[in-house]
Amino acid sequence: MGEIREDLVFPFPALADEERESLRMIVDSFRAFAGDHVDSRQLDHDGRFTDAIRAGMADLGLMGLNIPEAYGGFGASSKVFNRVFGEIGSTDPALCVYFGAHQSIGCKGIVLFGTEAQKERWLPGCASGETIAAFCLTEPGSGSDAQAMTTTAVPDADGTHYTLTGTKIWISNAGYAGLFTVFAKVPVEIDGQRKQRVTAFIVDAHSPGISLGQPEQKMGIKASDTRTVTFDSVRVPVENRLGEVGQGFKIALEILNSGRLGLAAASSRGARTIMANALIHAKQREQFGRPIGSFEMIQHKIALNASETYASDSAWMLTAGMVDRGSVDFSLETAACKIFASELAFRAANDALQIAGGIGYSKEYPYEQAVRDARINLIFEGTNEILRALIALMALQQPGERLKELGKSFRDPIHSIGAIGSYVAGRAKRQVQRPSFTRVHPALAHEAALVASIIHSLGLAVDAVLRKHGKAILERQFLQQRFANISIDVYMSVAVLSRTTWEIERAGSTEGASAELDCARVFVLAAMRRARRHLRALRVNQDRRMKAIAEQAMETGELAPETPTDRG
Repeated sequence: MGEIREDLVFPFPALADEERESLRMIVDSFRAFAGDHVDSRQLDHDGRFTDAIRAGMADLGLMGLNIPEAYGGFGASSKVFNRVFGEIGSTDPALCVYFGAHQSIGCKGIVLFGTEAQKERWLPGCASGETIAAFCLTEPGSGSDAQAMTTTAVPDADGTHYTLTGTKIWISNAGYAGLFTVFAKVPVEIDGQRKQRVTAFIVDAHSPGISLGQPEQKMGIKASDTRTVTFDSVRVPVENRLGEVGQGFKIALEILNSGRLGLAAASSRGARTIMANALIHAKQREQFGRPIGSFEMIQHKIALNASETYASDSAWMLTAGMVDRGSVDFSLETAACKIFASELAFRAANDALQIAGGIGYSKEYPYEQAVRDARINLIFEGTNEILRALIALMALQQPGERLKELGKSFRDPIHSIGAIGSYVAGRAKRQVQRPSFTRVHPALAHEAALVASIIHSLGLAVDAVLRKHGKAILERQFLQQRFANISIDVYMSVAVLSRTTWEIERAGSTEGASAELDCARVFVLAAMRRARRHLRALRVNQDRRMKAIAEQAMETGELAPETPTDRG
């Protein structure tokens, strides 16, 4: 919309003293436990967790960290929960999947949408770790397109049970699960026509008719138990339905919106941890009589990863503050955090391996496993491609509705002169009046002005693209990707401005926050350069040629024209 909502992002959401003390105790306890029991390389080799690790996670209270206290959990805030999520993720990503698949998505639906009876029945066991939860959405023929699922839940004639039939794949924690949150289509009759509506269910994992496939042999996060789950005429009591019939898609989205923030925090912390290994190597490894960390090409990798980790940390914590505040739709922000942090973690792992050189390619060192483990985060809980489309299309919805109403007005201009005049005046105002930040520290005035300028240009670009393409924008994913990338960089930059303002105020001077200021200035300038390139590409691009090349490759099965040596 080309507007700045400072009330959503200022002040930066700092931890309360009580939260800080709780967080310190939890993190210290986990670190002590992990030091004695969690050997990430051994877990990667064995492809499974020891019983001692799973029992230890439960004994520490971690399996109920964000379950409300009323049901036996800790009731942690989003800021505390996601920082702990990051700590576990940086220690062992597979263990992080075990932790997150249980709380962030496995039993999260019960916390968010369960009846009081459902919460009382299921959540205490989940909080203690006695019952492990898993989330069953993806199928062989449907991934991000949940509406294409074929699993069905047919109500019995007496109305007491549903009969659940279907197959779910890539189910994390399947081998340990005591309950599944399952999504299936329920037949309903609407206006005399039979329809299928996606609905959510709580399913006892020990019910007759449930069978598990063998553990998947994966590229990374090998200790995570991932399997196919098959439901063969499983009887599910009607009281185990989660929400109303037809609410399943909404419930799934709400659960995943919450879960993505944990992935962002874990990815961000993981980038920091693997680069810490690379920093040690860069100080110790000498070439040409000096440490390789003194060479600017290595310093370039370090500095970029530092500034981007600073931005990622700023964004996930800002978003966690929105979650804790309540009554704020944070779906786009969590998607932006997940995309940015997951891609950062993968780049950081590759950069760390590159800094390590030859030893980075050896299993004796942590770098190659970090690359393998980080890769899944670009796919987990919505691929980054589908999330970019989500950001673009959801963000375009409001200005699109405005233009739709304008179109209706032009069909009856005499009676709609007010609406037309309001739009024209508003558009003229947007053209001339640029938004500005009023709560950013003066030391960041230049950076704030750059971000405000991009926000203004983005609002105008949205208006222009919608007027040019209309509904066709649904198929223009080259454009959607650019809008999403601009939005992500804008959000990360705004988070950086908010956090750095808070850091300066906390330090009492710019000198006291010089490291934060350096990271902020490097990141914001780089992000706004990327945003300007994407804005230009909305107007001047090679999309037609890109589409032609891709379609040619799809048709022929050959990536590019053959080399001259291979032509007949």
